[in-house]
Amino acid sequence: METTREVIRRFITTNFYVADPAQLGDDDSLLDSGVVDSTGVLELLVFLEQEFGIHVEDRDILPQNLDSIARLEAFIARARRSAA
Repeated sequence: METTREVIRRFITTNFYVADPAQLGDDDSLLDSGVVDSTGVLELLVFLEQEFGIHVEDRDILPQNLDSIARLEAFIARARRSAA
């Protein structure tokens, strides 16, 4: 069974251009590296809501929640805890 981090990584490397997926670190900025742009953020939000069953509030659409694989994983964990 895939971990949350693995599911996020697979989505990003499959749906966005990542020249060398092995070189994409868990803490690398997805925005600064150009992997995800403003349209990509919208795709990412839909993915999070569908894949993990969470609702992303407008106030949560911030780089500290969405800008890296590690930050996405932490955000999902927090969203799941607050929903429980």
